[in-house]
Amino acid sequence: MKKLVFILTTFVALTFTQTATAQKTIVDIAAGSEDFSTLVTALKAADLVGALQGDGPFTVFAPTNSAFAKIDKAALTDLLKPENKDALSNILTYHVIPGKLMASDVVAALKKGKGKVEVKALNGTILTVMQKDGKIWLKDQAGNYSEITATDVAASNGVIHIIDTVVMPK
Repeated sequence: MKKLVFILTTFVALTFTQTATAQKTIVDIAAGSEDFSTLVTALKAADLVGALQGDGPFTVFAPTNSAFAKIDKAALTDLLKPENKDALSNILTYHVIPGKLMASDVVAALKKGKGKVEVKALNGTILTVMQKDGKIWLKDQAGNYSEITATDVAASNGVIHIIDTVVMPK
C-alpha cells in the first residue's frame, strides 16, 4: 500500500512539475536561466519584457551570455543605455519571429527551400535560416552566421531556439 501511495504521489508531482514548466512564458524561462542574464537585461533595457510575456505565439532565437560576449563590451554597454533603446529594440526584435516554429517546421521549410528559407522578424526585416555542414544556421543582413545550438524549448507563448551569436540587422 505504501508503495502504491509513493508511486501515485511521484506521478502527481511529476505531472504538476511538467504542467508548471509549460505555463512559463518565454521571458520567465529566460529569466530562470543564468545563461540568459544578458538577454534579460537587454529585454528590460529595451522595454520588451511585457511584449514577450504576451499571448504570442513567438519564436525566439535566444542568444546566450557567451553570444553577447562576442560583442565589443563598450558597444554592448552603450546599447544598454536609455538613449539607445530604439537601436537595442531593433536588434532584439530581429531575434523574434511571429508564430511558433518548432525545429521540425524549420527542417521541413529548409527541405522545401533547398536548404535555405527566409523569415520575417518582428522588426520587419528578413533573417535567413539555412542548413550547412549538417547544422542549422541563421544568417543576418550583414552576412554573419549564428549556429542554432539547441531547439524547441517550449513556453506557454511560443518556443525558444538557442543561438551562439547575436544576429544584427542592417
